[in-house]
Amino acid sequence: MKLFQEGILQAVPAHAVYLSLNIKEGTDAAIVKKVVRALADKTDGQNLVIGFGASLVQTLGSEIAGMKEFHGIEGSRMRLPATPAALWCWLRQHERGDLVRQLHQIMHTLAPAFELQQQVDAFKYKEGRDLSGYEDGTENPHDDAALAAAFVAGDTPGLTGSSFVAIQQWTHRFERFDAMSGEDQDNAVGRRRSDNEELEDAPESAHVKRTAQEDFTPEAFMLRRSMPWSALDKAGLYFVAFANSFYPFEVQLKRMSGAEDGIVDALFQFTQPQTGSYFWCPPMQDGKLDVRLLNLV
Repeated sequence: MKLFQEGILQAVPAHAVYLSLNIKEGTDAAIVKKVVRALADKTDGQNLVIGFGASLVQTLGSEIAGMKEFHGIEGSRMRLPATPAALWCWLRQHERGDLVRQLHQIMHTLAPAFELQQQVDAFKYKEGRDLSGYEDGTENPHDDAALAAAFVAGDTPGLTGSSFVAIQQWTHRFERFDAMSGEDQDNAVGRRRSDNEELEDAPESAHVKRTAQEDFTPEAFMLRRSMPWSALDKAGLYFVAFANSFYPFEVQLKRMSGAEDGIVDALFQFTQPQTGSYFWCPPMQDGKLDVRLLNLV
């Protein structure tokens, strides 16, 4: 029996919705607990992946080791918005119609205690590419390495098999990207778009050099499950990274933002984050979300 939400490990779906929600002002804690229990009963960990924010954990009178809010990166040379939320839901489907029905049902369940902060509609592009055309998540760990990177190890009931997730919604400025030459685009990413091969002579600002997971001490491996998004005339990448702590995300973002050595990731030339949040994703037990640490009884 798997102890983790399997959707975290599975490939990204064809269609998805990401929800960030806050507790309605004045809602009694007993109502919040009742709604969270109802949500937990509906969570299969595959078509629906759930994460709890620090504020919700606190409201439930609980504490999760390693859980905290995202407050940006000290010394960053780029704007890194912090947008904390109480609850995060990742709805995953192969058919758009199934996603619409699932969204309606989840929002109905949450309505008595939660209000929507943000809804992001996402989709899989080609075989798993960003809208810039570059493959996303090339350096993701696989098999046992993916399990080790994405989930909390050990034998602590309710914590083992859980995961910490960092999310950021990035908005692309395509007019800037399209104005760059193909060579400059490749150098910004650090890979050739044509064959996804890493460029040995890429500049130090290249994204792949800023985020090489094995170059940190200790190593900073995480499992990326990002997806393209679009709304009206805007679009970009909804960045999602699961790990056994927030350490991998933080050290990579510190280097990307220039806080470590003054060199800013070249991706900032044409894309910027609009949000930033941390959540804790509970494990599974007997096919249900394991919320024993959240003081719901």
